[in-house]
Amino acid sequence: MPDSDYSARHLSVLEGLEAVRKRPGMYIGSTDSRGLMHCLWEIIDNSVDEALGGNGDSIAVVLHKDASVEVRDRARGIPVDIEPKTGLSGVEVVFTKLHAGGKFGSGSYAASGGLHGVGASVVNALSERLDVEVDRDGKTWAMSFHRGEPGIFSDGEGEPRPDAPFTPFVANSELRVVGKVGKGVTGTRIRYWTDPQIFTQGTTFQTEELFARARQTAFLVRGLGIDITDERAESLVNGEPTRELFKFDGGIAEYVEFLAPDTALTDTWRMTGSGTFSETVPVLDDKGHMVATELSRECEVDVALRWGTGYDTVFRSYVNIIATPKGGTHQAGFEAGMLKFLRAQVEQNARRLKVGNDKLEKDDILAGLTAVLTVRLPEPQFEGQTKEILGTPAVRNIVANVIAKSMSEKYNSSKRDDKTQSALVLDKIVAEMKSRISARAHKETQRRKNALENSSLPAKLVDCRSSDVANSELFIVEGDSALGTAKLARDSEYQALLPIRGKILNVQKASVSDMLSNAECASIIQVIGAGSGRSFDLSSARYGKVIIMSDADVDGAHIRTLLLTLFMRYMPDMIRDGRVYAAVPPLHRVIVMNPGSKPNETIYTYSEAELAAVLAGLKRSNKRYQDPIQRYKGLGEMDADQLATTTMDRQHRTLRRVNIRDAANADRVFELLMGNDVAPRKDFIIAGSSELSRDRIDV
Repeated sequence: MPDSDYSARHLSVLEGLEAVRKRPGMYIGSTDSRGLMHCLWEIIDNSVDEALGGNGDSIAVVLHKDASVEVRDRARGIPVDIEPKTGLSGVEVVFTKLHAGGKFGSGSYAASGGLHGVGASVVNALSERLDVEVDRDGKTWAMSFHRGEPGIFSDGEGEPRPDAPFTPFVANSELRVVGKVGKGVTGTRIRYWTDPQIFTQGTTFQTEELFARARQTAFLVRGLGIDITDERAESLVNGEPTRELFKFDGGIAEYVEFLAPDTALTDTWRMTGSGTFSETVPVLDDKGHMVATELSRECEVDVALRWGTGYDTVFRSYVNIIATPKGGTHQAGFEAGMLKFLRAQVEQNARRLKVGNDKLEKDDILAGLTAVLTVRLPEPQFEGQTKEILGTPAVRNIVANVIAKSMSEKYNSSKRDDKTQSALVLDKIVAEMKSRISARAHKETQRRKNALENSSLPAKLVDCRSSDVANSELFIVEGDSALGTAKLARDSEYQALLPIRGKILNVQKASVSDMLSNAECASIIQVIGAGSGRSFDLSSARYGKVIIMSDADVDGAHIRTLLLTLFMRYMPDMIRDGRVYAAVPPLHRVIVMNPGSKPNETIYTYSEAELAAVLAGLKRSNKRYQDPIQRYKGLGEMDADQLATTTMDRQHRTLRRVNIRDAANADRVFELLMGNDVAPRKDFIIAGSSELSRDRIDV
């Protein structure tokens, strides 16, 4: 732009936004994809704040193929009248003035996600072009900006583009009327093209991140629909744009069900309440002076939670829909209120629960808990610029009181379901407490033992000599007969053996205390030496591999499933780290008879199909084999050389590594096959019966 066209008008408009362009990291964190997404959410959050206030229930986001992005809502629309202090329209104030908007002082938002008041103007400053249209007062109003400066683009007949000729306003800005709308129709449409001078080359919007944040927001603002359409070439599926609609009428109760990683022990409990507090804040008086003023604030609390059969904790906390991943006073109040109430309940039921003088700790009540905590209050205080920790002190007591009151109503309820579930929660947290105390005592006394000092380990363990964890292997074998053969077949330097008696306890159905009191389960946990549940420490495991070696029949498969259930439920990190294996013993031994003095050849096969292929090949080669062919029913039928060659020797054996591609799906399958609820398992068996060949049943 020539110097002669540069007027005081341009200077007054750009004086604040130039600082944003020079130091964008101060406002959006970075100029890569994270900063790009931050800008988009500044615009979307303005529409979300409108929905929070009850204005509009739908937001549409379109990622256009020309790299622009558009956000539409049906809320009240940005004000179009003149703002008296600046003489500018409300639209121009919002998009050109930092710290201007309805979220300061006693504006039109009681509680909002955007607090800095810089969102729209910062996005405008960092955009090569931004177009805004507002439906209000029966008209559609429009204004365009080039790197923060208002003016007019000459697009001609084609689609709007950021490199179109641009003419800035010099004397007065013009909020153009470009159409008419029906009476009562309001809303805002913002489309912008990010500035390549600011953002790193190749930076793009992250669709999955956008979906995740939109899903979270739709959960938090009940009934709000967020419709996302991705028209970019790389996102097309069969030539069609990718589209997702997120809308959840269940709100945070539905969010809890979505987040929960385990099977439900209780229904989802909803707890709501509010409280007031006083706070002294600086307020502008009529003369423009900051005056310390005491204001009365209201804090609304909304919690959804449920306990599950697992022990992992999933906790999400929000302040005015802003995520606070590092907690703050609201989360501290939740934990304090819950711990105080449940401690009192355990003391009242101490005889039934057999707890003695032991005290609950925070981790005991959080085990297996999935909870979403939201609070809404005006002008919350955050610790630091990132808004990750709520600092408003009064919120702690308000949340604690809401939790205590709601839990008291639940535990004093006369409804049968409430009584049953309340008792289940007490049983679970007390079992966790006992498990923690037991694990602490075990950890204090139990250390990695070598061959000379393994007296505290089970007597039936046949340990290896090596203390090299990475190289050592623990074979869990079925029965004493297999143990006898395995002793002779193993390499005692690095292979250890632990026999188990038949089928262990189904821990998917059993409680923690039942599992710990079961000899076989306790022996396995003790031998591995890394604890169980929340106290499990993978770095303390005594063996690099744990190999389940069971018979190649139906009972062997059942035993293997029970053992995997134990690992999945109480030692999942062993599976995640790839340390759990299933041995693959052969099903058949084929002895090929060679003519003359040439020794016979032994071929092992591992399936009926492989056996058929081997026999067909021998017939084609006119080779004879001993008949009948030996079919191994169990490991005990092999001699030591055969077991070593086929199943234990590293040079020749086959192992099947157990992995979890999708932990949530795996947990659902274990619950279906091994859990308490019989009806779904029966339906599953009936539904799959048509696909099972009778020949595959080993009877």
